[in-house]
Amino acid sequence: MEQKIKQDSCIRIGQNIRSIRKSRGMGQTELVQRLQLIDVTMTRETLVKIERGIQHIQASQLRGIRDVLETTYDELLKEE
Repeated sequence: MEQKIKQDSCIRIGQNIRSIRKSRGMGQTELVQRLQLIDVTMTRETLVKIERGIQHIQASQLRGIRDVLETTYDELLKEE
């Protein structure tokens, strides 16, 4: 079973993903398409929920987002 990572009040993974994605000039649809190209299962609806902090992110999804956005786990997991 895939490990799910829960967001908490200090570390807002979804907000970090969103700000990094926007700083790269990438839309949600493009990010999802690029993830699918590297065999990471995600829909735009799932990404929206993760960015809003409504849905837990899977470890493989976090790794894929890190790779597609060419960022680090430190950036994705940084505290507010």
